[in-house]
Amino acid sequence: MVLPIEHFIIAPPIAAYALIRDREFPSLQLVAVAFFGSQFPDLVDKPLAHELYLIPSGRVFMHSLPFAIPLSIAVIAYGIRTERIRLAAAFVFAYLSHLVADNQQLLPPDSQVSPDLLWPLRPPVARSIVPHWAGAGSVNLHIWTAFSVVVLALAAYLLVVDPKTQVEL
Repeated sequence: MVLPIEHFIIAPPIAAYALIRDREFPSLQLVAVAFFGSQFPDLVDKPLAHELYLIPSGRVFMHSLPFAIPLSIAVIAYGIRTERIRLAAAFVFAYLSHLVADNQQLLPPDSQVSPDLLWPLRPPVARSIVPHWAGAGSVNLHIWTAFSVVVLALAAYLLVVDPKTQVEL
């Protein structure tokens, strides 16, 4: 299992690209968007699967290519329309890197596609309903769900704020 902080390992390549391209450190906003993108599938899927029982696993839905590809295209289109293409590209790169990190069998030499990546077109990998990280009384799960709600609500708010009036973080 990949831990949340391990998904954020994608930030150094994004920061290095920004540093080389602009000859200055990336903005806090770019780093925040990369962090959000690297966590996004878990922010959505873990609460839906383990708290609300709406999906069969915490590794489907936003972890699945039938949803990830259209969402990535929509994010890039939104980035173009709002003149936030760089932020959109950072989000998409970090988001898709999460899927690769969770599905390392995609990498050579014995590449194969997990059924989770094709849900709902294929049944997901069977897993326990209660994740191993839930903790006593599922306290860790409840904390993660509350954190997810706060982060997703803040992200939704920032999406609708006019980019011209946004303060650079």
